[in-house]
Amino acid sequence: MESLEGKRGILALASLPCRSGPLRLPHDHQHVETLSAVPAIILEGGETYANRGTPKNGGTRLLCVSGHVNKPGIYEIPLGMNMKSSLTKWRRHAQRARKLKAVIPGGSSWPGVQADENRHCHGLRHRRQGRFDARLRGMVVIDEDTCMVDMARRIMHFYAHESCGWCIPCREGTSWLEKILNRFHAGLGRPEDIDMIGELSKNMLGRTFCPLGDAAAMPTISIVQKFRSEFEDQSSGVQVSFRP
Repeated sequence: MESLEGKRGILALASLPCRSGPLRLPHDHQHVETLSAVPAIILEGGETYANRGTPKNGGTRLLCVSGHVNKPGIYEIPLGMNMKSSLTKWRRHAQRARKLKAVIPGGSSWPGVQADENRHCHGLRHRRQGRFDARLRGMVVIDEDTCMVDMARRIMHFYAHESCGWCIPCREGTSWLEKILNRFHAGLGRPEDIDMIGELSKNMLGRTFCPLGDAAAMPTISIVQKFRSEFEDQSSGVQVSFRP
């Protein structure tokens, strides 16, 4: 909103956009998904719409599915949908039946889930579910031939580019992490840098004005913890064959 008004593109303390949005006029740009559900509720009734989900999580949600699936796209799903069975359907015959390696269930800003952890994800819903908080936005499906070092590098490149530069932990942290991850991807990583990646990421958590620092840190911490061996391989001179 600041950029639309010709100002520097940084966060500003303000009231809700529905009260005061761009040009200080009421705006509903944060409620597009809510508005998209209105026709179904009017035509079918609120009870019918709510019954598509679970008793405590009624209705549907738009979910962007990308990565190694048959048909990437935006799907309208009922809340409470089983994650494991849905992945099986979306991945049927995908990429010559490569095995599932990991899933990032809530978009690039959320910790990844290893393939064998999917059994804990019974249903997709708003509230906390078991060990995972399924903040439904975008699901990234990753197969066994993906280099997780490169995945972390690509994610950090995005957040380093998107950082407005206001907060030092985010501005310097994302830039520094991107350089380290680029070095690992080039096969020039050092074993001692693996722990440094984790420490730098943790030092961004909760120390920035907006959540972008947290969004960059959480997936990085998760990838290093769960796929540490791939970082070790690329820091010890071992040649690992991954699809680009």
